[in-house]
Amino acid sequence: MSGELNLQKLIQNMQPELNPGQYVYCLADSKEQVNSLDPLFYFFEKEGMTMILPKEKADAMHIPYSTTCAWITLTVHSSLEAVGLTAAVSKALTEANISCNVVAAFYHDHIFVPIKDTARAMDTLQKLTLK
Repeated sequence: MSGELNLQKLIQNMQPELNPGQYVYCLADSKEQVNSLDPLFYFFEKEGMTMILPKEKADAMHIPYSTTCAWITLTVHSSLEAVGLTAAVSKALTEANISCNVVAAFYHDHIFVPIKDTARAMDTLQKLTLK
């Protein structure tokens, strides 16, 4: 059940997939709010509780956010011990002047990019697999 470690294989097989919807990063007021909202992702930092929510859910609950993102999944099963995938993806998107936020989960890496850059990000990531 361990993931791929080889960087070249990871890049060649990452098959970026655009998930439907729009997503936002926001702050939670409490652990109870996190539990009640069932976020896609949450992380507790000493400064506050970050959540990634579908935009519609944040809007319905009047939770403020600053940026609306697209969610791209790299469908290759990457090992949590793999070295360089995040750097390669970040470098390619940086060269295309696209901001990205990466969330690593057990099976896959998930990239959040500004919604306005979705098509360019997908194109950039697909071209990276061909190098």
